[in-house]
Amino acid sequence: MAVRGPEVRLWRWRRNPLRRRADKVEAWVVLAVWTCTVVAGVLAGLGASRSVEQGLARERAEWRPVVARLIQRAPTAGTGSDHVWADVSWRAADGSAHTGQVRVRPGSATGGQVTVWTDPRGRLVSRPATAGQAHLRAVLLGALAGVSSAVVPFVAGRALRGRLEQRRLDQWEAEWARFGPLWGRGRTG
Repeated sequence: MAVRGPEVRLWRWRRNPLRRRADKVEAWVVLAVWTCTVVAGVLAGLGASRSVEQGLARERAEWRPVVARLIQRAPTAGTGSDHVWADVSWRAADGSAHTGQVRVRPGSATGGQVTVWTDPRGRLVSRPATAGQAHLRAVLLGALAGVSSAVVPFVAGRALRGRLEQRRLDQWEAEWARFGPLWGRGRTG
């Protein structure tokens, strides 16, 4: 790794007779990488957030609460839990009969009513997220997707800059090997 002095901002963009072609290339690479990182992160984050928000809104619009009846008495709680699994039956909006398992209070009687949520096909689903919960999920997943997507161009840029740095050091070593022995010639001591 190269030994560096105090950092000077935007030095690759300033006019300087010592600026090499590799410095110009690296300046453009840094600009392109940061642009791609920001754009990829923002677009992926917004896209994921919008997709999650729309999916959860669709669930709120399509999923319906249905009254189901216990098929048999619910088991009594033996594990210290406040709810146990029990078999229930219900009729979907189209009139078809369905059965499934849901969590109910221990010892609930046969024929007892419980509210379950179903999708348009009558299958059991969880309660849909409220608008506030949906917004929070969308923001969190959007942020996660944005950061995850931004990592790709950032890491690629770091790898490219590392390669440019190694190439620059190799060129410097080759030039030093060529001109180093000439350094002391011509001097009289």
